[in-house]
Amino acid sequence: MSSGEEGDLIVRREGAAGVIRLNRPKAINAMTLEMSMGIDAALDQFEADPEVAVIILEGAGERGLCAGGDIRGLWESSHEGGDLGARFWRQEYIMNARIAKYPKPYVAFMDGLVMGGGVGLSGHASHRIVTDRTKLAMPEVGLGFFPDVGGTWLLSRSPGEIGTYFGLTGQTMNGPDAIHAKFADAVVPAAKWPDLREALTKLRAGVAATDISKLINGFATGDAAGPVAAKQAMIDALFGFDRMEEIFAALKRDGSEFALSTLKTLNEKSPRGMVVALKLLRLARTASSLEECLVREYRAALEVFRSDDFREGVRAAVIDKDRNPTFSPPRIEDVTPQMLAPYLAEIGADELKFN
Repeated sequence: MSSGEEGDLIVRREGAAGVIRLNRPKAINAMTLEMSMGIDAALDQFEADPEVAVIILEGAGERGLCAGGDIRGLWESSHEGGDLGARFWRQEYIMNARIAKYPKPYVAFMDGLVMGGGVGLSGHASHRIVTDRTKLAMPEVGLGFFPDVGGTWLLSRSPGEIGTYFGLTGQTMNGPDAIHAKFADAVVPAAKWPDLREALTKLRAGVAATDISKLINGFATGDAAGPVAAKQAMIDALFGFDRMEEIFAALKRDGSEFALSTLKTLNEKSPRGMVVALKLLRLARTASSLEECLVREYRAALEVFRSDDFREGVRAAVIDKDRNPTFSPPRIEDVTPQMLAPYLAEIGADELKFN
C-alpha cells in the first residue's frame, strides 16, 4: 500500500502498521492544507484495512515531527483578504478531533521540534512518545494568536498552572516536562525508536491499546518530570489568576530571577493574544469535550486571521525575521472587553461540524 509519489506526505503500509510520514524536512514538516487532507484520507484508508493494527505518525528528517502550520501561506492569504485560514483550520480542527477518537491505536513519535499544528497531530493520539531530543511548544501568542488545534483543551488539563505558563509564555517543554504537562505518555530515547518502530510493525490486528503501552514502556526511560515541573509551586502561585494584569502584577511582586525572566518573555508577546489565550484557557477548564474547545478556538482563529496583530507577528518572526513586532494595543491594560468580544462570539451552526 502506497500513496504513489513521495510528496509532502508519505502514506504506506509497513507490516501491520499504517505509516503517515510528514515529508517537508526543509520546513521542519510544517503542515499545509493539502497535507492535512491527505492525512484524513490516510486515516480513512487505514481504518478500513483489517490488516492495519496500528497507525504510526512520524516526521521526515532529523529536525522534528512538525514545526506547525504553514504560517507563511496563512500570512499571505490574510494579507490578500483570502479564506485559507477558514478552510485550513476547519479541516485541521475536525481532523484533531478525529485523531482523539480514532478507533485504532495511533502512535505519535514526537521527536525533535513539535509545535502548534504538530501538537494537534500528536497531542490527541492514543500513544504519545517523546524523546531525549523533543522540544515541544505552543508559541502562538508571539504571533498575535493563541494555542489552538485543541491546545486550550490540553493545556487546561495540565497540573496546576503549568498549562497556563506554557500557553502564555510559549516556552519549550522537553520530553519529561511534556509528560508532566500531560502532552505525552513516555520518553523513549531517539536511538531506540528504530527497534520500537519495527516491533510496532509486527503487531497483530486487533491488538489492545494496553499491550501497545506495555511495548512502548519496555523501551521508555521512565522519566516523567523535567526542569519546569520542579517550579510547579512557584508557577501555580504566579499564574493562578484570570486576568493578565494580575499575572503581570504577581510576577513583578515576586521579583525572583524566574519571575523577572518570565515577565521579560511575556512583554515580547502580543497583549491581545495573551488576553485571548488566557480567556480561552479558563473557558476550557469547564469544557465537557475537546470538540467544545475546538469550536471556540475556530471562532477565535477566524478573528485572528483578520487581525493586524497576526500579520505583524508573522511578519516579525517569519517574513522579515527582525523579531521586533509592533502589536496593537501595545499594553495589556489597553486590551478592552470590546476588543475581546469578537473572539468569543458564537459561530454559525454549519461552520465546524464533527462526524
